[in-house]
Amino acid sequence: MTTEVAAPAAVRARFAGRTVLVTGGSRGLGRAMAVAFASEGAFVVIGYLAREKDAAQTLAMVREAGQAAGGDGRALAFDVSKREAVDAAIEDVVRERTRIDVLVNNAGIARDELFPLMAQESWDDVIATNLGGLFHCARAVVRPMLSAGGGAIVNVGAVSALRASPGQVNYAASKGGLVAFTRALGAELAPRGIRVNAVIPGAIAAGLAARMDRRIADRIRTAIPAGRFGTAEEVARAVLFLASDEAAYIIGHALVVDGGLSA
Repeated sequence: MTTEVAAPAAVRARFAGRTVLVTGGSRGLGRAMAVAFASEGAFVVIGYLAREKDAAQTLAMVREAGQAAGGDGRALAFDVSKREAVDAAIEDVVRERTRIDVLVNNAGIARDELFPLMAQESWDDVIATNLGGLFHCARAVVRPMLSAGGGAIVNVGAVSALRASPGQVNYAASKGGLVAFTRALGAELAPRGIRVNAVIPGAIAAGLAARMDRRIADRIRTAIPAGRFGTAEEVARAVLFLASDEAAYIIGHALVVDGGLSA
């Protein structure tokens, strides 16, 4: 009697040979996305602002995850709110890799304050990073994508764009703008082979939910039909889907990953 040995499962490599830039990639959601792309063969550029140690740790995770599928990466520091810094960073990546196939606009900040007390700087900083950074990064990659014949942009929003979030007027405005930006740019660039979509995460364990007071976290959890917080990996899978060829006919869409919170 012979015993059959199952063949090893094939490594899924939807992004083999492709270059992916993930902004805000040093930790949290960005880290999960970077690792997921590398595990499917991508060369991942981990964009970060100041957390060099976190970025180095993410890079190590990217290289480990990419071993089976040929993925690799590098870390690159730049400020998405500064147009010159973004342009220089994108030029550096294109010079090294010749192209950027996928941009994930994940970098963002929050400055939560009640509106009557909101400092001008809190409004300016959030808009400059969350909307200004979105504009700078997308604009910088569009030309090399056009030259390469296409690409994909995935913008990472927030559920505050869809439901009221008191104390987050600045953040909600920036993320609401992200959804409108995605729709308009998606329609504009689709004829040129560049797909633009967005992912809208809800309460994710790796993000704000991990740092909030337990009583507040419990109250939010009870409002989620799924009965739990999401994981960074669940968001990453949605991002990879929209960036992949499997989503070739999806344009200007905002895919909500929130366990039913905004339903």
